[in-house]
Formats: sequence, structure tokens, C-alpha cells
Amino acid sequence: MSQRIRGVTHSAPLPPGLDEAAHHCLVAGFAGTTTVPDTLKRLIDRGLGGVILFTRNVRDAQQVRELTDTLRSLRPDLIVAIDNEGGGIGHLVGAGAPEVPGSYALGVADDPALTARCADALAGHLATLGITASYAPVADLQHDPRNPIVRTRSFGADPVLAARHLRAWIAATERRGVASCAKHFPGHGGTETDSHHGIAVDPRPYDELRADLEPFRAAVGAGVPMIMSAHVVFPALDPERPATLSRRILGDLLRHELDFDGVLVSDALEMKAIADRYGEAAGARIALAAGADQVIVAVPDPETTLACRDAVLDALRSGVLAEERVREAAGRVRRLAERYAAPARAVDGWDAGAGLEAARRAVRVRPVPRAVRGAHVVDLFPPPHPALNWGGEDLLTEVRALDPTATGTAVTEEPAGQAAVVEGILRASDAVPLVVATCDAGLHPWQERLRAALLARRPDAVRVDTGLPEGGALCSYGRGRANLRAVAEVLTGARLLTAAVRRP
Repeated sequence: MSQRIRGVTHSAPLPPGLDEAAHHCLVAGFAGTTTVPDTLKRLIDRGLGGVILFTRNVRDAQQVRELTDTLRSLRPDLIVAIDNEGGGIGHLVGAGAPEVPGSYALGVADDPALTARCADALAGHLATLGITASYAPVADLQHDPRNPIVRTRSFGADPVLAARHLRAWIAATERRGVASCAKHFPGHGGTETDSHHGIAVDPRPYDELRADLEPFRAAVGAGVPMIMSAHVVFPALDPERPATLSRRILGDLLRHELDFDGVLVSDALEMKAIADRYGEAAGARIALAAGADQVIVAVPDPETTLACRDAVLDALRSGVLAEERVREAAGRVRRLAERYAAPARAVDGWDAGAGLEAARRAVRVRPVPRAVRGAHVVDLFPPPHPALNWGGEDLLTEVRALDPTATGTAVTEEPAGQAAVVEGILRASDAVPLVVATCDAGLHPWQERLRAALLARRPDAVRVDTGLPEGGALCSYGRGRANLRAVAEVLTGARLLTAAVRRP
């Protein structure tokens, strides 16, 4: 029987190299911007495969580079990764991240060369920071209008369109010496549940699911070095387990049918789709047994990471987890590290204007609204997703940057007294144009109610959709800063839309 004291496991030793191999299979989150916690140092010393950075680890660009240099001084083959999709999904705004719209806007613009320029900007910036693995791009197809988590993170619903933009993104990222990661296999766009919050199920039959595989197939063909699994149950593929824990999906489908031999990484184990039903520690063991090569424990709580690590070591000692499976996984991680662990010594510049150009080309409108200088801008949007969004960008800020006479109101949750809010907005906009912007109002009924109440009194108001289109006059297809700036330019008359982008 083993004895555990402060994360140290005392028991019979594993065969040579197996402890290090098991640690290769873990990616850990941590707290702090300048120092490395002692627990993380011990994990790195034993072979930790990677770390994942979040907003909590970012103060500015110089600090991030010093942090990544410190991490690599502890172990040169440590993979330093981050979620870096662009749009409103990212963690490097404090470090001067390029302003790039989310993938849906890139799909609407539908210029793979422009997508490549945006991906290059993101990857070039990562390289300057010493981050050489990016958990992007999203390969999910946005199918279900009730889907709460993919939406504008996807290139769209068309597998052929998504495939060509994935190829462009992956190739551009590779040229920078940064590892890309297509996610979330085999697709999260057909669910109505966010797997951060609960078990997600895609009930579609296999014939319908096959289209979702095409972007991943294209990513494999483009040489993507990593694929991330989805915490989604697909009854047509495996009625029992989510993809992350399914040998049928990870092994039979991804490894054999799609012939992927890169690193298969799990989505974060603390997400409730795994944590509530299986627990993070059991999730780590089952995911590796099912075919994952690395599992992510993104929370900065070291006890959770140690519990996952210990579950893997205990399973190896008991034979529940095969030694060959872990050595195979660790071998893939080592090959990934050989290609991507060391950052480039010199980083060429990138096109800083690509993101705004893409956002401008994505704007769709019908009919073209008149310029509304001096408007009162009402921006309704949900609070930033705590796991994804650097958050808080608002349309009023971007409008006021172009028209300082504009006023406005931002609302991020259902107001306690809607009638009072409506009356206040109407008073403030009594003698000026009114703009009413919503973000995925169909998912947030309070936005629909507030918008309807305003439009009933001000039918002349200009409507804006900052998420997926919902019949509004003007749509940005995203809430990244570049998206909002592009819409603000149209609203204020700073830029006129060409005929090519007026269609909805």
C-alpha cells in the first residue's frame, strides 16, 4: 500500500523510464506570472510534458517571455501552450496580442490567404513570447443554432469551407515553428450543452456525423501535429462514453480511419462533462487508456494535477493501464517536443492589419444603414466565458473611438428592472439616433425582451448582431475587438460598405 505525503508517492518503483513517460502525458495549469510553484517544479523535474498558460499568467509581453524562459530553464523540452484562437477567445491581450477576428468571420470573408495572414500574426506573436504550441484552430462545424459554445469560434457549417481555412491556418502556424491543434474531435457543433458546464450529447446519426469529420480529415492531411478531443457523447459512435474517454472514437475513428499519428490531447479534465461524472483523476486514467497522449489539467490547483498524476501511476502499477500505451503516448509527446519545444531565435514581423481587414470584409448588412453620428449605443451581451474570454470588449468603446459624441449603455445580464432600464435608454436617446446591438440573443432571452421593448418604442433604431446573425440589419459575426471596430466604422460612416459585402 502506498503512502502519499504532500503529493509525493512512496511505493514500488516503476520500470525504468516509465515514471517520466507518465509525466510526459500531463499538461498542467498553474498560478503566477513570475515564479514557478514548487509543486510544478517537481512535476517538471520528473518529466511533465507541458504547461498551459491562461490570462492569470499574463501581465505583459516581457513578463510572459521571462516566464517561458524560466520554465524552459527547468526543462528544455517542456511544451508551453495556450488557447489562441483569435476573436474574443484568448488570453494574451495584456501582452499585445494581434487583433484578429474569430474563425466564423474568416469563413464569411472566405479568403484562405487572409486567414493565413491572421494565423501568421497570432503565431508570430506567440513565437516572440516563447509559446510554441497553440490549441487552435477550431475544426468544429457550427450546426445547432442552440449550441452555446462553438458558434463564432467555428469557420462555419460547410465542411468544405472549414477544411480550406483549416489548411491555411495550420500551414501558416507551422511556418512559424508553432504547433497547431485542431479541436474538438470529432466535433462539438451539434450539441446544445457547453461541456464546460455538463455532459454534452450529439444525437445525430452516423451518416450526419460524417460531414463533421471532414475538417479533421483535412487537418490531418495538412500535417496538424495535435488534435484535441471533445467531452461529447455521440451515441451513434459510442453510446457509453464521451469522445475523450472512448477507445472507439479515439482509436478506431481517429487513429485508424483518419490515420492520425500526432499527439492527441484531451480537453481540460476539470470541465464538468468529465469532472462531475467521472472525476478528474479517473478521467486522466481512462483517457490515456482510450488513446489520448496527453491530458490537460488546466486549473491552477496543484492537488488536482497531483491526483490525476497519481491515478495514472497507480493504474500503471496495478496493470489497469498498460505500460505500452503510456510509452507510446510519451513517444509521440517527445517527437512533438523535438519539433516545437524550443522557440525561434529570431522572429520576423507580421501583418498587423490583417485582422481588421478580415473583420471589415466579414461585415454583412441589409439594407446599408445611414451613418449615425452622435448615437446612443445599447450593447447587450453575455458576460465573458470564464474559461475562454479575455473579455469585456464593448461596441460603445469602439464607436466612441471614431465618434466621441456617442453615448451608450452596456448591459451584460438581465436587469432587475427592465422597464426602468428601457425608460432610461429612451430618455438618453430622445433626440439622437439609437443603436441596439445584441449577441446571440436567441440563447439569452433577456436580450430578446430588452431589444423588443426598445424597438417597440423606437422602430427607427439600427439593429446590430455581434454574434451569429439573427435577422438584424448589421452583423459582425463575432465580438473580438476587430469585429466591433469594423461595425463601428460602418455605423459612424468612417467606412462605406462595398456592394460585395452588402448581402446578408
